[in-house]
Amino acid sequence: MERREAIRLLATAAILPVFPQKLVTLCRGVHAQLAPSAALRVLNADQDATVTAMAELIIPTTDTPGAKAARVNEFIDLMLAEWYPDEDRARFLAGLADVDARSRVAYGKNFVNCDERDQVAILTALDAEVSRLRESEKPSDLSSKTPPPTPSQKHFFHMLKHLTLIGYFTSEIGTPSEERHQFLDLYRPCAPLHGEPKAS
Repeated sequence: MERREAIRLLATAAILPVFPQKLVTLCRGVHAQLAPSAALRVLNADQDATVTAMAELIIPTTDTPGAKAARVNEFIDLMLAEWYPDEDRARFLAGLADVDARSRVAYGKNFVNCDERDQVAILTALDAEVSRLRESEKPSDLSSKTPPPTPSQKHFFHMLKHLTLIGYFTSEIGTPSEERHQFLDLYRPCAPLHGEPKAS
């Protein structure tokens, strides 16, 4: 898969009801590259700690493992290293720096050192920014095969949130059974529900 197509799929995946099979294949390949003790290639230790904390707030550990257990932070690092162009990688790293800057202004310390309540407040504010950008955008040109990224798709938190979701739900932890590995890419409007008799 070409890098341009991969980035397009990554940018649009969260607005789809299911992940495209090409994207699933790509992401599973990225997970397969993660060694038991993978060395970070883009993120430094502080950035990695911030990504880990933010991803775990997006998909927390409950009665099932969360983003940290699925190694979403390492998935994101590898995606940034091998699939994202320099401009997007720089935007992502600048976004991480901005998170710490906001945290220091609001709470006097970096994001990872804040209480969970304060961390959630920062993420909520970032999410609201993405929503406001999305509301101001015009529908993309459907005739274009690869429309340019919209301002909301370029926002750091959009990138982080989407990479977290995609990284988690294409990991072994996020899809633990063969049944859940069946990602649909075809809409069948007449498929019967379980227990519903088929039309004769």
